[in-house]
Amino acid sequence: MSSNDCHDTAKKSCCHADKPQPELQKKARSSCCPDENKTGKRRIDWLLWGSLTIVSLFYVLHWAIPDNLDKSPAIATFSASTFELMNKMWWGIALGIVTVGLLSVVPREFVMSALGKNNNTRGIARATAAGVMLDLCSHGILMVAMKLYERGASLGQVMAFLIASPWNSFSLTFILISLIGWQWTLSFVALSMVIAFVSGMLFERLVARGTLPSNPNRIDMPDDFHFFAQAKTQIKSSHFSSTLLLTLITNGIRDSRMVLRWTLFGVVLASLIRMGTSPDMFHDLFGPTLAGLALTLVAATIIEVCSEGSAPIASDLLTRASAPGNSFAFLMTGVSTDYTEIMSLKDTTRSWKVALFLPLITLPQVIILSLIMNMI
Repeated sequence: MSSNDCHDTAKKSCCHADKPQPELQKKARSSCCPDENKTGKRRIDWLLWGSLTIVSLFYVLHWAIPDNLDKSPAIATFSASTFELMNKMWWGIALGIVTVGLLSVVPREFVMSALGKNNNTRGIARATAAGVMLDLCSHGILMVAMKLYERGASLGQVMAFLIASPWNSFSLTFILISLIGWQWTLSFVALSMVIAFVSGMLFERLVARGTLPSNPNRIDMPDDFHFFAQAKTQIKSSHFSSTLLLTLITNGIRDSRMVLRWTLFGVVLASLIRMGTSPDMFHDLFGPTLAGLALTLVAATIIEVCSEGSAPIASDLLTRASAPGNSFAFLMTGVSTDYTEIMSLKDTTRSWKVALFLPLITLPQVIILSLIMNMI
């Protein structure tokens, strides 16, 4: 793959859509990507630069004059929280940028075609794996999932892809490992894949029974398609050069802006929560109880944060509230109850029933697994 091909592929990410989009998909895109004004010029990304300014300012304050902040306990708590979170997250962010740059040269169409046949268990499993591997923000993943439906993927595949994706990107996985450790992170990833796979199979059963409508765009993959053979061909046709390396680095920095803006905003949110609640109060509200889990589900539904912004808050739910199940529920509930996702599903499938079955099928699984984790 040449550097020009790489650049063209990168332009097709969620922040570089090149085709007209329905209103709800435009809304999804604008929620995680910088807006453009009427002249086509990009506006200032106030969320990114504002969050970066706040995080940088309070990080430096805690590093330079920590003793002078004692007169203002709120500022001291906010700056100490910012300092602690960024010291834990920096290497995950760095690895995330590198990963985004590498994935920018993988054509999205290749990921879609790799789903395989859509009428069997293997097709659901591939859709789940593809959702985990594709490194985009949650709203970018939503647009890819809707495109999968338009290109003929079965309803079960689309749901498995969508449920597995939002916080399971490589970049966010690195950040979560830096915050809560690899054991909990890998456990969360594995359990989310289980929910995605089970949900995908349930949607396929409901379609087979006629409870839900099938995809009218459905097509079958050719029998002579072989994933690894195609991957081998792609690698052999690639031409590695200093230009390509520079393109990878540039793409990594540019395309990581959507990760950075929400990650930094998540740090600000987590620091505000720490500033406003004592450790005992936070544990009482969001602890490993049924009431704590219920409050977490409500908070995750109300707080409209892109997937990367949820990581610091999920970390606090695990480390400060001692509630790993609540942490997992906070990460998973966004896709199940998010207004944008439900309405986009309704518009794409032209079925309220399909859209409402998303929370109906996924939330019980999330609640059961979360309760079990809280009891461990």
